[in-house]
Amino acid sequence: MGNPTDTRGLVHRRIGPRSAGMSMRPDEFDALPPTAFDDRYRYEVIRGTLVVSPFPGNAESDPNDDLGHLLRTYQETDPRGHLLDRTIPERTVPGTPNRRRCDRAIWAGLGRLPDTDHDVPAIVVEFVSARKRDVFRDYEEKRDEYLAAGVREYWVIDRFRRTLTVYRPGLEGPDALVVTEDRTYESPLLPGFTLPLARLLAAADAWRKRRRNGPKKGTEP
Repeated sequence: MGNPTDTRGLVHRRIGPRSAGMSMRPDEFDALPPTAFDDRYRYEVIRGTLVVSPFPGNAESDPNDDLGHLLRTYQETDPRGHLLDRTIPERTVPGTPNRRRCDRAIWAGLGRLPDTDHDVPAIVVEFVSARKRDVFRDYEEKRDEYLAAGVREYWVIDRFRRTLTVYRPGLEGPDALVVTEDRTYESPLLPGFTLPLARLLAAADAWRKRRRNGPKKGTEP
């Protein structure tokens, strides 16, 4: 394939699972057209290495979709809903040294449609996956990168610990607020919006129960 950091030859070649581990700079990643990628996978560049992974399973994507619904409903029905500019799932967070793809980005307080390539989201949301190696990334690596980039709140929704952890920049490192499933959370960035953690966890639980009861072939937990 030639120089692994030379993306010129990759434009005419589909990037997919076999490309995982390839050396790649963020600017090289940015220069690749969407058609260069096998769209059945998600792609990130972490510390100069291309990471290829499957899209989140149902137990993550369904609660994420429900969260998007709740946010849109707030935007449309609450008198202060105009403070929510946009929310989009599966976005690369700008302003970090890597190219990390978050589960949900929330822009608030801009008063306009965000430039998603340059405007850092006010809130970034991650749903913890079942892969153990991702736990450290979600709770520490991503937290530090997102907050350093200017993210004002980082939400980690953990269906295994049954918690929502909200990180904010602090004077001596990140400040953390842990919300248990019997409580709700109200962000000062979205006044009037209440996040019902139990509802999101119930959506994840439904898929886990279906898996234990024997899902049909081809379904994903």
